[in-house]
Parts: sequence; structure tokens; C-alpha cells
Amino acid sequence: MTPSDEDRADAFFHALADSTRRDILRRVMAGEHSVSALAAQYPMSFAAVQKHVAVLERAGLITKRRSGRESLASGDVEAVRAVGAMLTELEDVWRGRVKGIDALLAQDTSTDTTT
Repeated sequence: MTPSDEDRADAFFHALADSTRRDILRRVMAGEHSVSALAAQYPMSFAAVQKHVAVLERAGLITKRRSGRESLASGDVEAVRAVGAMLTELEDVWRGRVKGIDALLAQDTSTDTTT
């Protein structure tokens, strides 16, 4: 991964580390929502929900547009796919490490003459 990819991964994982932000992302992936309609779904202030939306937007997971006085948020499918690809890449690295450990353990038990 390049340094810019690392920064993007950091932003993704920071944004997804909070359960409210994950729920907001689920909602906007299903369809566009106004920030005020999103705020009505949570037991927190409108400003707090706005901050959550801003974190998701900075991570590139959602986009916002204005429609009159409303700010409308929608999910970015390509960005979510990029997160999925990152997770798959990490999974592949770990699967490779586990296979390496399994191979070492198998080698160790085949050369063990104490039994």
C-alpha cells in the first residue's frame, strides 16, 4: 500500500469504528437521507449527528448535496467496495501467515522423535 492508500485506510477504519457511523452508512447506502431525518433516528443532538456524517464524508464513504435548505447524504458504493477490497487484502495476508505457521507446525511434528 502506498502512503496515500494508508491514509485512506486510516480514514475508512476511523469512520467505521463507531456504531452510530456504521448505522448511518447502512441507512444512506439504502437510499438518500436528509441529515435532519438521520438525526431524528438517534438519541443525540443534531450537531452530533452532523459530526458523524462529516467523518463519513471525509473518509469518502458518503457524499452530501444541498437541496434547498436540506443537506442530503448518500452512500458511495465504490468507496464501500474499496473498503471491502482492503479487508480482503488483509485477510489474504493473514491467511498466508496462518498457512506458514501450519507448515512450520507440521514440519516440527514430523521431525519430532520424542514420541
